[in-house]
Amino acid sequence: MNTESLSAPFDSKAFLSRLTGRPGVYQMYDSTGEILYVGKAKNLKKRVSSYFRSSGLSVKTQALVGKIADIQVTVTNSETEALLLEQNLIKQQRPPYNILLRDDKSYPYIFISDKDAYPAIRFHRGSRRRSGRYFGPFPSGGAVRESLNLLQKIFRIRQCDDSFFKNRARPCLQYQIKRCSGPCVGLISPEQYEQDIRHAMMFLEGKNKAVMEELAEEMEKASVGLEFEKAAEFRDQIISLQKVQEQQYVYGAAGDVDIMGCALKPGGVCVHMLFVRGGRIIGSKIFHPKVSVEENEADVLSAFVAQWYLSSQREIPNGVITTYPVEDKECIEEALSEKRGKRVTITHNVRGERAGWQRLAQTNAEQHLASHLANKKNVYNRFLELQEALALDSVPQRLECFDISHSSGEATVASCVVFDRNGPLKQDYRTFNIEDITAGDDYAAMHQALTRRYTRLKKGEGKLPDILLIDGGKGQVSQAMDVLEELQITEVQVVGVAKGPTRKAGFEVLINGQTGEEITLAGDSSALHLVQHIRDEAHRFAITGHRARRGKARKQSVLEGIPGVGPKRRREILKHFGGLQEVERASVEEIAKVSTISRKLAEEIYLALHPEV
Repeated sequence: MNTESLSAPFDSKAFLSRLTGRPGVYQMYDSTGEILYVGKAKNLKKRVSSYFRSSGLSVKTQALVGKIADIQVTVTNSETEALLLEQNLIKQQRPPYNILLRDDKSYPYIFISDKDAYPAIRFHRGSRRRSGRYFGPFPSGGAVRESLNLLQKIFRIRQCDDSFFKNRARPCLQYQIKRCSGPCVGLISPEQYEQDIRHAMMFLEGKNKAVMEELAEEMEKASVGLEFEKAAEFRDQIISLQKVQEQQYVYGAAGDVDIMGCALKPGGVCVHMLFVRGGRIIGSKIFHPKVSVEENEADVLSAFVAQWYLSSQREIPNGVITTYPVEDKECIEEALSEKRGKRVTITHNVRGERAGWQRLAQTNAEQHLASHLANKKNVYNRFLELQEALALDSVPQRLECFDISHSSGEATVASCVVFDRNGPLKQDYRTFNIEDITAGDDYAAMHQALTRRYTRLKKGEGKLPDILLIDGGKGQVSQAMDVLEELQITEVQVVGVAKGPTRKAGFEVLINGQTGEEITLAGDSSALHLVQHIRDEAHRFAITGHRARRGKARKQSVLEGIPGVGPKRRREILKHFGGLQEVERASVEEIAKVSTISRKLAEEIYLALHPEV
């Protein structure tokens, strides 16, 4: 945990402005660094924001909020993972504001006996002594009951007590509403019932591809046969089956490992550690080490692994998983093994559940680095350095940056993003649909966007910036100067951001629009990091606006605008999920389950459907 942030009052507004909307867990700490509360959220931004609203808080919540000095978040792949991680952290840390609201029950399971001719499928909690199959654990009793209800509906397996089952003379109501196949009175053969049990067990084991494909085929047959109501039933079954069992990277069968994710950007680095014991993620830590400009992620992790374990008496697990290859791996492994007294492995090439943990650590590292770079204190220091770099009389208050995006001249969009001393002002972001220009003419596009923007600002419809940043060289800068001259705006400093001779990050050249002077800043300059940050944000926002306009113009599904997703893959995706709405709700892991979709393509699809992430 970063203790530096505890010396100053907690700035909830700045924290919430950069908080993600993804699922995850949040941990609240007081000024001494002691844990106050652990919670989970389907949408971290919405949930944490609710604690800082002006009214409607309970007395207990007000007392909690009054003690908050810091909040740490851990992003997860789904709400299910957040539930499991929340429970693990509560049991481990026992925060004072959780204890009265949480019990210490064991995790619930689904149980299927292996001794009965017509076995039932049941809820189970406690010791697993009975002979049969146990599936789980599930995050809550409600999740098990929901799953049992769904399995009963789809596979029609009985859930009644054995005494009730043995004393039936006619089918019960469950048979009448198609929730049971009537084995109690012999309406289904043991062989057929065994087949249903096998399908249910395959699904609970995660071997659900065959079941899903069969339902998808039945849905297509019904649709071709114009049996649309029946097709809709199959579609609803597919949608429901997607929700029964998510891959739970937070809880596995075994494993004592530490996972290290690393994110490196101009201006900072973040290492995020996940601690897994007995297959459970029991906690995490965030670090922002200082590095030199020439280092990369692999160098950072190599140094970090050695320092973390060898310079103190910290626990060394069976294995260490990193998101980048570690240099001198064999040497570090030998040192760790000698200190621990048992063999320790370091690897970055993992599969299955461990790959899920690895991705989670990397996601959190990237999220926390973005939050760190947007910190109010860090941003203000960069504004100070930008003042010095551009030889300004005062510290700039407001920056705007423009960028252009199009596909071979199609659906051209200009973006305008705004930063102040607190970081991005997303409510002031704007996009401009460019019309009536020669396709691909970026100069004309820039001229039109700037004219529209600054005509409005000249009329008093918004605030003029102190500095106008243009993503481009002298040609783009001249367009900005012409527009400002036409509108008689003299108080705005124009600065071009050219890529430089190598076209690599860290070697950008700034162009003073008023004098034409070229300014080259050091690669580790905070002023350059600020310029890179706003330039990259303008580029991202322009691409998002362009994709939205292009998709609308072509009247296409959002899937049609994603590179690598052709007609065949679109059909497979929609067939797998049963509809676009369920595709949009799916996680990367769930999208990657489609037979024709790789993990990398699943990530691209997810980002295209969730551009705000």
